[in-house]
Amino acid sequence: MKISISTHPLVQHKVTLLRDAKTSSPQFRGLVSELMTLLAYEATADLALSSKDVVTPVAPTTGQVISKPYPLVVPILRAGLGMLEGILHVIPTAEVGFLGIKRNEETLIPETYAHRLPNDLAGRNIIIIDPMLATGGTLIDSINYVFERGASSVTAVCLIGAPEGLEKVKQEFGDKPVHLVLGTLDEKLNEVGYIVPGLGDAGDRIYGLAD
Repeated sequence: MKISISTHPLVQHKVTLLRDAKTSSPQFRGLVSELMTLLAYEATADLALSSKDVVTPVAPTTGQVISKPYPLVVPILRAGLGMLEGILHVIPTAEVGFLGIKRNEETLIPETYAHRLPNDLAGRNIIIIDPMLATGGTLIDSINYVFERGASSVTAVCLIGAPEGLEKVKQEFGDKPVHLVLGTLDEKLNEVGYIVPGLGDAGDRIYGLAD
């Protein structure tokens, strides 16, 4: 397993604006999309390439393009949808699937309530996007879900992570082809499983609605 935690000044700047309770939902949505675009460069660094012959205005040449099958981007409903536009700016040829996984607020155990993915993911690179890595349960469940369907590798992108969730993911996928990309790693989880200092409920702040 590979773990990348961004130290880029632009990422840290936008994370700080994202945390601010005074940031409105429209501003929050824009920041989430911008952060995903920035983190997508790290997340896609290992995509396979194939050769392609092109003719420039000057001469023929051989370049490199992303190999097929193209990556499959999987937002975790509902908050992960806020990150989708940002990554599609970088890889517009990517296909998109969906997973609906909600954390039970009493047990903190993730529950899958919806999915829209190809049945066979053999040979596919999957990019799972979800703003928060808290307890790790949702991300672990999501990664296992796509591996069970034949995915060859998984990249997961979260804007903010907690050490407790990161450790659980490492224990689960230490020897697996998983790349976890975080915008930043926070201090801890509180007694009800929320990231501290965090940014609150990402879904509510993106869409301005309570669950």
